[in-house]
Amino acid sequence: MNMIFKRRLPIPKEIKEMYPLDDNLLEIKKKNDEEIKNIITGKSNKLLLIIGPCSADREDAVMDYVHRLRNLQEKVKDQIFIVPRIYTNKPRTTGAGYKGMLHQPDPNESPDMLKGLIAIRKLHMEVIKETGFSTADEMLYPESHRFLNDILSYVAVGARSVENQQHRLTASGADVPIGMKNPTSGDLSVMMNSINAAQHPHTFIYRNWEVESTGNPLAHAILRGYVDERGVSHPNYHYEDLIELSELYKKSGFKNPAVIVDCNHSNSNKNYLEQIRIAKEVLHSTRHNPEINKLVKGLMIESYLEDGCQKVGDCIYGKSITDPCLGWDKTEKLVLELAELRKIKY
Repeated sequence: MNMIFKRRLPIPKEIKEMYPLDDNLLEIKKKNDEEIKNIITGKSNKLLLIIGPCSADREDAVMDYVHRLRNLQEKVKDQIFIVPRIYTNKPRTTGAGYKGMLHQPDPNESPDMLKGLIAIRKLHMEVIKETGFSTADEMLYPESHRFLNDILSYVAVGARSVENQQHRLTASGADVPIGMKNPTSGDLSVMMNSINAAQHPHTFIYRNWEVESTGNPLAHAILRGYVDERGVSHPNYHYEDLIELSELYKKSGFKNPAVIVDCNHSNSNKNYLEQIRIAKEVLHSTRHNPEINKLVKGLMIESYLEDGCQKVGDCIYGKSITDPCLGWDKTEKLVLELAELRKIKY
């Protein structure tokens, strides 16, 4: 085998014992979980807003950003429930590039997975402790999910992972909402099959255990656009796309039909400024069709302190080192506008 086995890493239980959530933090997370669950199931009419950097690259800038979100949340709390996007491991299409804090706690240094496991747990914990938010992250590696499963209130399965059996089965054993993105090809049947698998019980191998899952009724769709065979990006957030998804849900009979619209990635063709228009268009669609209004539970927006992105090593505080993001001023304005739009009744 062409691998070098560097060292055995601690199991999730050991990391959790080193950095445990106390009863107060667990209670905060429980309340957040209930709020998010109520949105996904339709008991609450608030808009779920999963927002934050494309990648959480440095603790100081991320915490600065999340503290600003906390103040913003108080201004929009009647209409919007915010979940900070703290993505600590990043899929890379070609395998090259920054793979996230899990791999590199310091983007300018060599990978160190042990330091990374500790760094990402401490960061997610710090967010709860200092702001009362509990967080969202991507399930890039199913076997790593248990390092954070007691902290996260929302999990996404990415476009490159949604067809993977282990992701689907692990999602079926989670007790928080898990969003299944449409694949990069745009084939909605793949996403719907993934939701189906996640909502049902399974017996499978997980971390060298034979386990049984009970199914996750909170598994749902995320629309993020797609890329055709010529490499051209196409959006799937428009009114007609949401109607199509609503019809697929009706045929499926799945529990808790729901969709989160990802305003970046192929929906924006990675033009981060388009997220402003896309978010408003989605809300416009919800006001004109009760089926869409019932289906759309929230938005994903990539946002950080500074507009755009930079190369690793440029060291501009609060500027993304992966995909470009909305800066704070535009973010704050957009969220306030979304809250006002939610008040409009047609």
